[in-house]
Amino acid sequence: MTILTPYIIAIITAWFIAQGVKYLVVAFKNRSFDHIRQLYLSGNMPSAHSATVASLVVVIGLRDGLDSSIFSLAALFAGIVMYDAMMVRRSSGEQGVAIQQLIKEQKSKVKLPRAAKGHTPLEVLSGAVLGCCIGLVVFLATK
Repeated sequence: MTILTPYIIAIITAWFIAQGVKYLVVAFKNRSFDHIRQLYLSGNMPSAHSATVASLVVVIGLRDGLDSSIFSLAALFAGIVMYDAMMVRRSSGEQGVAIQQLIKEQKSKVKLPRAAKGHTPLEVLSGAVLGCCIGLVVFLATK
């Protein structure tokens, strides 16, 4: 029995590739490769959350069938994760930025909180497309 099942391979691969692409997008955008934190921070293009869940859904759908209960559960899980990335986390991130601005304007000695960044719909969509492609490649490579 191996722990590196196609499901786990898809998840890990999608996360690493999405985070790597995210780093490259920020590096080219800022014309600087010193943004190493992008390799593990949330937010920006593409959504690693979306890529991981989409890759898992594709592998499950192709291996276990689109009519399987686990595929339905994975699709629901993916929908919740992507909705959360766009709506909940994005909203709380915008609120965090507003709180930071208020603290700065008031010249308060309160330590600035980190504002976790969510995703735009385009970032979520690009992550999902990337994840679907990775899921398909993993499925074909482990067939």
